[in-house]
Amino acid sequence: MSEKISVLVVDDEEHIRNILEYNLELHGFKVYQAEDGPTALELAREKKPGMILLDWIMPGMNGLQVLEKLKADQRTKSIPVVMLTAKKMLTDIVKTLYAGVDDYITKPFEPEKLCKMIRRKLESNVKN
Repeated sequence: MSEKISVLVVDDEEHIRNILEYNLELHGFKVYQAEDGPTALELAREKKPGMILLDWIMPGMNGLQVLEKLKADQRTKSIPVVMLTAKKMLTDIVKTLYAGVDDYITKPFEPEKLCKMIRRKLESNVKN
């Protein structure tokens, strides 16, 4: 792959976005950042990233609402979405699965493991 695969990181906490951006770029990804749901939807439609890492707990439009809008939009419905959140209840995980999330990772997370998981998931999507 000569062209870098892009990842959209959506989180209202700047330090989380920056940690993810730093680690993803170390692993060869191009990174876009969004601090809220409306910006995430706009960037997803405009940039068509290879994957979206989406926080659930955000002011205004939460991650579940963003996920539902992404999956309802023809332009963004095929983009894999990984929910990256502090919410750990089984009922929360089930809600996101019904809404179309591709994976669910709870905070705190290990950036190195997360980057490797993203790489594996994206490479398996390319093969399928």
